[in-house]
Amino acid sequence: MKILYCASEANPFAGSGGLADVAGSLPHALCRKGQDCRIVMPLYGTIPQDLKNQMNFIANFTVPVAWRHQYCGLFWARWNDCTYYFIDNEYYFKRGSLYGSYDDAERFAFFSRAILEMLPYIDFHPDIIHTNDWQTALVPTYYYLFYSKNPWYANIKNIFTIHNIQYQGMYGWEVNTECVGIPASDTKLLEMDGKLNMVKGAIETAVRVTTVSPTYAGEIRDPWYSFGLYNELNLRHYKLCGIKNGIDIDSYNPETDYQLYCNYSKEDMRGKGVCKQKLQERLGLEQRWDVPIVSMVTRLVEHKGLDLVRMGIRELLNTENMQFVILGSGDKEYEQFFSDLHRDYPGRVCFCKGFVPELARKIYSGADIFLMPSKMEPCGLSQMIALRYGTIPIVRETGGLRDSVFDSADGYGNGFTFANYATSDLVGAVRRALYGIRDNTGWHQLMWRAMMSDNSWDRSAQDYLNLYNDTLNWL
Repeated sequence: MKILYCASEANPFAGSGGLADVAGSLPHALCRKGQDCRIVMPLYGTIPQDLKNQMNFIANFTVPVAWRHQYCGLFWARWNDCTYYFIDNEYYFKRGSLYGSYDDAERFAFFSRAILEMLPYIDFHPDIIHTNDWQTALVPTYYYLFYSKNPWYANIKNIFTIHNIQYQGMYGWEVNTECVGIPASDTKLLEMDGKLNMVKGAIETAVRVTTVSPTYAGEIRDPWYSFGLYNELNLRHYKLCGIKNGIDIDSYNPETDYQLYCNYSKEDMRGKGVCKQKLQERLGLEQRWDVPIVSMVTRLVEHKGLDLVRMGIRELLNTENMQFVILGSGDKEYEQFFSDLHRDYPGRVCFCKGFVPELARKIYSGADIFLMPSKMEPCGLSQMIALRYGTIPIVRETGGLRDSVFDSADGYGNGFTFANYATSDLVGAVRRALYGIRDNTGWHQLMWRAMMSDNSWDRSAQDYLNLYNDTLNWL
């Protein structure tokens, strides 16, 4: 099967978040399963020079951008077992950051149209074009309007994945005239609430629409989660499904991860105790093996459930035998709160502002408990990483958290969960975990079950492959 995976970022070339991890992992897993999956992304100025040196020029051509045509260069490179294509236009992509420019709508309209225009130059006729988030949401719309009746492009099926429905590529209609170029007779495809909405167009025109977890696929049909798109998603519910993301289990492997203080496995967990001791030492916490470390590695923003943490953490610290570690940055109000908490509980709380990847791994491996009480979480990777390192997650039952963490009350789960978005429920779940850790034998069994959880990309890739095959059989 031939698959073209379209993303605005992909590891190892450029990334700002979870999409880069997905785009840098899922296509490789599909290639390992014998599929011809290729990736296309912009040729950003931020791509390291040593990676640019591996690129090869293919061709240049022009791309329609509303009423004008813009230059496009096309390059390719091989990385591991996948071919990457790079769309080059220095005016659009030679900038200091991937997103946040005043002309993002024009930049990614150009990118979306260039994806379709490049196909004859690489002589690659995909069975599936798989697009992701608003930056490539125009691809299925452009295909439907301008390419589907061209014999060379016939019978390509478009699949669109929503990674976070909050970001929809919504703009005023002047953007259509200047950048997008949809004929006036077809603007209804993109119209929502009097504005142009790129994700809405993808939901209309793609053959299938996916999200990054089964639970999130159901949640976004609810007005509370959908950021205005619930009517469209309910009308097109037959297209919608959810496939849970995976993690790179080779990179996140406690047996081989060189960034840990000590390696360990599910068969021999003694090294995890060393990781905890060294973490306490580095962060200035009291050196006590018998005190559980509750941890968070997160962006400090409201939808991560931090208002619940802010209302409940002092009660827990005042009544329970625990230490608390948090690594992250974001909204100033949360940064200030956790700085104050660090000051008020010396030796028991450590707030590390920013994001330090090697410290994150040391927290995942050295902590006992990982807290993730999100208000909404399309998939989430942190809870899967914590499971991989035998650090027991406490999560709210939403999105991918619900699909990857199961309450251990039945003796079969891999963590602790709570359903209601309420401080009392969060506090109760933490207390259940702190009580459970006193049972050394039972806790080690729980750690073993956590480390046995299958969150690999091979599993997710098979689910996508099943979806692709099913889509190709649609009329």
